[in-house]
Amino acid sequence: MKFRHFCIFAATLFTTFLFAQNPNRNGGGQITVSGKAIDADTSEPLEYATLVLQSLDDPNQVTGGVTDQNGNFSVDAPAGKYNIRLEYISYRPYTLNNQNLTADKDLGTIKLAIDVAQLDAVEVVGEKTTVEVRLDKKVYNIGKDLTTSGASVSDALGNVPSVTVDVEGAISLRGNENVRILINGKPSAMAGFGSTDALKQLPADAIEKVEVITSPSARYDAEGTAGILNIVLKKEKTLGFNGSVNLNAGYPSTSQVNTNLNLRTNNFNLFTTLGYFYREPPGNANFDNYYYNSKFSRITEDRDMFRRNKGFNVNLGMEYFLTEKSSITGSFFTRFSDERDGTENNTVRYISDVVDSKTLREEVENEDDNTYQFSLNYTNNFNDEGHKLTADFQYSTDNEEINTNIAENQFFPTEEIINLERVFETEKETEYLVQADYVLPMGEAQFEAGYRGSFEKNENDYNLDTYNPNTDSYETNYSLSNLFTYEENVNAIYSQYGNKYGKFSFLLGLRLENTQLKGKVTSELDDEALIDTLGFNFDPDFNKKYLNLFPTVNVTYELGDNENVTLGYNRRINRPRGWFINPFPSRSSRANIFQGNPDLNPAFADAFDLGYLKRWDKLTLTSSVYYQRETDAFERIQTETGQQTSDGIDIIRTIPINLATNQRYGGEVGVMYSAIEWLQFNGSFNFFKFDTEGEYEGVDYGASNTSWFSRLSAKVKLPSKIDWQTNGFYMGPRENSQTKSEGMLSIDMALSKDILDDNATISMNVSDLLNSRKRRSYTESYNDAGQLSFTSDSEFQWRQRQFTVSFIYRFNQPKNQRGERGKRGNDGNGGDEGGEFEG
Repeated sequence: MKFRHFCIFAATLFTTFLFAQNPNRNGGGQITVSGKAIDADTSEPLEYATLVLQSLDDPNQVTGGVTDQNGNFSVDAPAGKYNIRLEYISYRPYTLNNQNLTADKDLGTIKLAIDVAQLDAVEVVGEKTTVEVRLDKKVYNIGKDLTTSGASVSDALGNVPSVTVDVEGAISLRGNENVRILINGKPSAMAGFGSTDALKQLPADAIEKVEVITSPSARYDAEGTAGILNIVLKKEKTLGFNGSVNLNAGYPSTSQVNTNLNLRTNNFNLFTTLGYFYREPPGNANFDNYYYNSKFSRITEDRDMFRRNKGFNVNLGMEYFLTEKSSITGSFFTRFSDERDGTENNTVRYISDVVDSKTLREEVENEDDNTYQFSLNYTNNFNDEGHKLTADFQYSTDNEEINTNIAENQFFPTEEIINLERVFETEKETEYLVQADYVLPMGEAQFEAGYRGSFEKNENDYNLDTYNPNTDSYETNYSLSNLFTYEENVNAIYSQYGNKYGKFSFLLGLRLENTQLKGKVTSELDDEALIDTLGFNFDPDFNKKYLNLFPTVNVTYELGDNENVTLGYNRRINRPRGWFINPFPSRSSRANIFQGNPDLNPAFADAFDLGYLKRWDKLTLTSSVYYQRETDAFERIQTETGQQTSDGIDIIRTIPINLATNQRYGGEVGVMYSAIEWLQFNGSFNFFKFDTEGEYEGVDYGASNTSWFSRLSAKVKLPSKIDWQTNGFYMGPRENSQTKSEGMLSIDMALSKDILDDNATISMNVSDLLNSRKRRSYTESYNDAGQLSFTSDSEFQWRQRQFTVSFIYRFNQPKNQRGERGKRGNDGNGGDEGGEFEG
């Protein structure tokens, strides 16, 4: 069981009392008692353990202090005779009686063992979500969130302060979508390749904590101008065989089964996670477009989306303890999914407010996706002071086969075939990761250095067949069929140094990254014909290289035991992903297409962050203000291609471009309040403004926008071990250079009850209670002469209101002890890349 967050309050209050009893502690000859407290089983430092010095000369004189985040303590006291006692809740205390202290005394490393008899009496702190502020991040230890029981990791992230998840599942940090997603400190196939779709297939119950890293230190990859979200998954640390089974079902049709099993001995730890899911989430969208220089004056589209997603995933691994200080961990992860997505698009075309024609477009996509990942980790903790070496190797591959049938038919004023297409697409992605990190403590200071090599390759083989009514057969469209290969290779070295002087801590780092972006288009067309067909000039065979330095600075000043101020600066990069580079148009619509831009260059950002944290007895306040300036920022714009469909509809293209600059200002505040034992509140508010400058093909796309989002969660403990939780979220209106989006409100609600002697929990929840999680937008586009060319009103709902019932059963793993004690050596989570300088 994790006691750290309960101990923060208890130990601090106790220590304050001790110091209050000793107003003369600085008088006379002074001595210092120092040392370090660690867990006897795991050798992990014990933060907030309490050292008590009871004077034998004056029984009313008591002096004390608490250990820091590395388990170290240092207490000043007048020279004299003392009883020494080191305490940590639920552990057997360490005592030294009748000590005559006439000079400084170093007690060395003290190992505290668990007092098993006390475990049942300790409060279950895992019920509450708590926050820890580190030099370079905020760590949200996920408590019992009822609204995400039976939900996915993607859903759970929507309840983390500073994070938003839009209606399509896109994840943003402080309103910025360019966020790097890591699993257990590393890029992972479990998080998907270049998208967040895979997060919808992982259960939210698998999360132990989420690290919101808005000012990443040099140990982290420089990718992601918004920052990093590191999702640390649970892995049982209790000795013996234990596990849990989680079942859930809901409406619209959804079901999921997850099993976590763990066998831990003194020599090894064997762990596995098995999961199966089935979902049929419906969605819908509608568009109302007006055209000002086109055959049609108005076109409306009503889309109904039907999806059937099912799949199986397994994660199997073993950690073997080579010595008391070192271990090697190997794991294998695979996921198989079978997806069938269908879209029906009813289109009505007008000429001068008179209906000209009506069509129905049906698109059915079948996708088989197989993912494999093998990971190997070596960890050597040279001593208990944090001297550490880790080495990692990871290989991941993902294979997708997509077959799509598209049929568009006119049914007014006549019935005829407009278009029939068949798309055959295979996509293979591979990634190699090699990494080594070294941590060397030097008293209060710490030095780190490391290397990371990441090598990714994406091959997209796309074949388009179009129906020819003259021959009554399908023929290959060689102008759009292609093989697109994209590679991203990054080699990086870093070094950083941290130290602490009194109440002031700092962490300085520098990272050097060499990036290579390679792309190659293989097509039946020559380069000139290819450029003419796709509508813009680009190099079909490009090879770009970038060598960049990324400095980081993070400082903390402790205003008090429960109050601090942090300041961070870092430089980041946003590398374009494969689908942003691929120049071939999408086929989801004949008239509205998306094309990648091979000439897209990386964007770079400099970010500053000033934070403040204050803890009271029942209240935790976190806040920050931030500023970011990004050059060559990505912007998606809509333009006319000058081309028309066979029936005279202007084709509108969405394309990503590099704009000149993007400046973002913002502030956020978060509150965690436990008013009384049966009531808890969590709330956050984030306000931001951005200014964009730049033009493309003579059109100014500069814009300024102010927006905000807020969330509030209330949890009530009812009689009969029933919990009730309600979460509310509101995203304020937003706009960019072309599009304005309305505000969006959503509410989630859940009930749960512990049964079977607290070994099981049953819960019921409803996601999007008001069925209001919809994106409503209005877009205006102008031509290069500054004239309005078209407008678009749209509404999009990716997933409708969802009802879910969940049941979780734990064996040999009581709820108040699961995953918290008996840990030894490296837990294999790899939550931090390298060491952790806390200051």
